[in-house]
Amino acid sequence: MIRSSLAAQQVLPSLPSSRQQLRPTKARAVQTLGNLSPEIESAIEAGYGSCLVQSDLGLGKQTVGKVRDMYSLDEHLVIVTTDRQSAFDRLLAAVPYKGQVLNQTSCWWMHRTQHIVPNALTAEPHPNAVVMQRCQVFPVEFVVRGFITGSTSTSLWTHYKDGARSYCGNTFPDGLRKNDRLESNVVTPTTKAADHDEPISPAGIVERGLMSQAELEETMRAALKLFSFGQQEAAQRGLLLVDTKYEFGKSPDGTMTLVDEIHTPDSSRYWLASSYEGRHAHHEEPESIDKEFLRLWFRDNCDPYNDDVLPEAPKELVIELARRYITLFQMITGEPFQASVITADTDAQIAARVVETLRL
Repeated sequence: MIRSSLAAQQVLPSLPSSRQQLRPTKARAVQTLGNLSPEIESAIEAGYGSCLVQSDLGLGKQTVGKVRDMYSLDEHLVIVTTDRQSAFDRLLAAVPYKGQVLNQTSCWWMHRTQHIVPNALTAEPHPNAVVMQRCQVFPVEFVVRGFITGSTSTSLWTHYKDGARSYCGNTFPDGLRKNDRLESNVVTPTTKAADHDEPISPAGIVERGLMSQAELEETMRAALKLFSFGQQEAAQRGLLLVDTKYEFGKSPDGTMTLVDEIHTPDSSRYWLASSYEGRHAHHEEPESIDKEFLRLWFRDNCDPYNDDVLPEAPKELVIELARRYITLFQMITGEPFQASVITADTDAQIAARVVETLRL
C-alpha cells in the first residue's frame, strides 16, 4: 500500500503532518554524505511522498511492527520491510527506499554468513520482501559491541559514565572514554519486551528460564563470530562496524538459527574508518552513517516522548537520510543500488510473487 507522508495519517496516526506544527522549528546543519549517481538522486527525489508506509498483501495473519509487516503462512513468515522511520517509539517519517536497502542489505549478509550459522531466509520474492522459515524465537536480543558508545538508557556508555563497571556480565576498567575501542568484543544481551528492552546478564537469562545454558553458549559464540566477520568485511570497505544486534531461534528440526536482519543500517552502527582515529584523538564524535541527525532534529524541535503531535521532518533531512541508507548499501555490498519504484501495484506484485514462490 503506497502512502505519502500526509496520506499515511489515515493508517498510522503518529506520522506527522506539516499542518500540525506545534512550534517554530529550529534548523540543524547536516553534512551531505555519499557520492550518488544522478539517476539515484533523481529516484530519491521522485520517491519522496511515494513510500511504502504500510503493506496489505491479503495473505495469512498480519502483524505490524515498527518497520516490518509480517504475514504468518503456516511454516513460513513473509516479511515486508517498509520505508517507515521510527525513533523514540514513534513514527517520524517515511524515507524513500529505506525498506529496500534494509531488506537487500540483510539478504546480502545472510548469503555470506551461512558458514557461521544457518539463517531462516528461504526466498527473496521482491526487493522489499523475504520469505523466512518459521522458527521458535528466543526472547533475547544479543547486542554485540566493539566500542564503548551510545546515548540511550541501554547503551554501554550511558551506564559506564554513570559509574557502572560491570554490565550484562562484562567487567570494564576505569579510564575509558566515549567511543574508545574495546579491548575485545563483548555481548550485552537484552530481554525483548513490548515497551522497552532490559539489559540482562547471561546468568540472568538462564536463571529466568529464557534459554538453557547450552542454548545460551551456542548463540553467544555465534553472535561473536558473526560480529567478527562483519567487522572484517566492513574494514575492507572503509567502515567500522561499531555494534549490532542479533536474534536467534530454533528451526523445526532444533537447529540454532539466525532469524532476523543482520548488519543493516537499522540494526547496526557504522562509522567511517578513515577519520575515526583523528577525530577520536581530538575528542570529536566519529563520522557516522546513521539516522542520529534526524533524532537530534526532533529533540531540538519537540518533546518526542511526550508531545501528542510531532512536527513533520524537513524534506531535506528525509532526502539526506535516504542518501545515507543507499550510500551504506553500496559501500557494504560493493554493488550499485537498483531502485525498485513503489507504485499502487506493489502490494499485488509482492503477493503474487509470494504465492508463486510458496505455490499457495
